[in-house]
Amino acid sequence: MPINIRQIGPCFAGEVDGIDLREPLSPEDAQAIHDGMDKFAVLVFHGAPLSQEEHMAFTLSLGEIEHSIGTSLRAPEEVRLPPTFADVSNLGKDDKPYARDDRRRLFAIGNRLWHSDSSFKVVPAKYSLLHALSVTSSGGNTEFAYMPAAYDALDDEMKASIEDLVCEHSQMYSREQVGFFDFTDEERHRFAPVRQRLVRRHPTTNRKSLYLSSHAGKILGMPVPEARLLLRDLTEHATHERFVHVHKWQVGDLVIWDNRQTMHRARAFPERERRDMRRTTLAGEGPTVARQVA
Repeated sequence: MPINIRQIGPCFAGEVDGIDLREPLSPEDAQAIHDGMDKFAVLVFHGAPLSQEEHMAFTLSLGEIEHSIGTSLRAPEEVRLPPTFADVSNLGKDDKPYARDDRRRLFAIGNRLWHSDSSFKVVPAKYSLLHALSVTSSGGNTEFAYMPAAYDALDDEMKASIEDLVCEHSQMYSREQVGFFDFTDEERHRFAPVRQRLVRRHPTTNRKSLYLSSHAGKILGMPVPEARLLLRDLTEHATHERFVHVHKWQVGDLVIWDNRQTMHRARAFPERERRDMRRTTLAGEGPTVARQVA
């Protein structure tokens, strides 16, 4: 059965039929998924929950993995998953939800801001593949914003003014926005800012996109208050409902998104209920600017 993709978002996002993610992916099907990602930027797969091995096998059939080491506040002895997975759950190693005031939970609340995965790394991510093993009784949606359309909708004067701007990205910038300042010296060193272009071009479609994220906290050569107001204005523009698709999770869903074309955010959910979400990430092609460390 050939893969079929039906558009479900306002100007992007597709729902995929005709594929069983538990079976090995043929080269032809892998190419069809890449083509679908270029066109839709977000692909939704419904089905039975995948095992960890099935999730990883599907990911590797699409490209090279990005490891998640050092991107959260979980100590090595506290992790539930191997370093090839990002644990996007609210669960500790005991498989129970974190306490409301647990600093690991409070750090993760930053994911409710609009962001792009791994924009705080020298080489930012390509695809993210998030799989739902358990969901809460309400809330917990993921919202996606389509950055090529947001860029296209800017006026020519704004496009010209931001064309060559370079931002500094760090998880400290995003967490400080929600009032989280509880970083150790080691964490501040680990989350040192990196530089990313504010406008980037997709290597396959050749379309320009805004490259925004709550991780962006400074713009080179611009006073910080002015830079943050510009980033806020651009984010408000880029997350207008005409550019946004909302995914309501069901157990077994796997959603892939292209971080080069989208921003996303998680929404609030009952904190005492289990939400087990696991993400693999494909490595990006390279830095967006030549000089990286801020």
